Amino acid sequence: MKFSEISGRRAAAGLTGPAAADIMNAHNGTREERTLMNMTIRFKKLRPQAQAPDYGSAGAAGADLRACLDAPVTIQPGETKLLPLGLAVEIPEGYVGLVYARSGLAAKRGIAPANKVGVIDSDFRGELTAALHNHGREPQVIEPGDRVLQMVITPCVQAAFEEADELPDTQRGAGGWGSTGR
Repeated sequence: MKFSEISGRRAAAGLTGPAAADIMNAHNGTREERTLMNMTIRFKKLRPQAQAPDYGSAGAAGADLRACLDAPVTIQPGETKLLPLGLAVEIPEGYVGLVYARSGLAAKRGIAPANKVGVIDSDFRGELTAALHNHGREPQVIEPGDRVLQMVITPCVQAAFEEADELPDTQRGAGGWGSTGR
């Protein structure tokens, strides 16, 4: 059963908070119960062909986001294109949507977010877009409805920044790139 189905059933029953899910353990074939965090993220379709974010498996951390295109788009090697996703989302205050590459798309086809990690702030209500870059040597075609990104919802801390004349020493100190070894 997909995580989205579990969440949907719990929501229909009016349940909130952590949920227990019966999940198949891929390593040894046994079934186990895990606690899942539940929250509702409201979204609005801004284009008729837009598709809801969904989880590819019960244990997936990222919800897949799909290209909302009228026709296929080709991304040439070394090129970045902005693709509409057709959705606006309501990230709750105190949380952030972090948008990452889909591992298969990046590893197999060289397509990844141009900014590496996208940030969807809780006060943003505009259309989500995918800035995709082709790191490969071949043109890549993105079809309407292709899963192009994954969004992870996570708590976010807004820090208060305080200027200081001195900072406490640490074992690492000012050691930068490569200072902790390979």
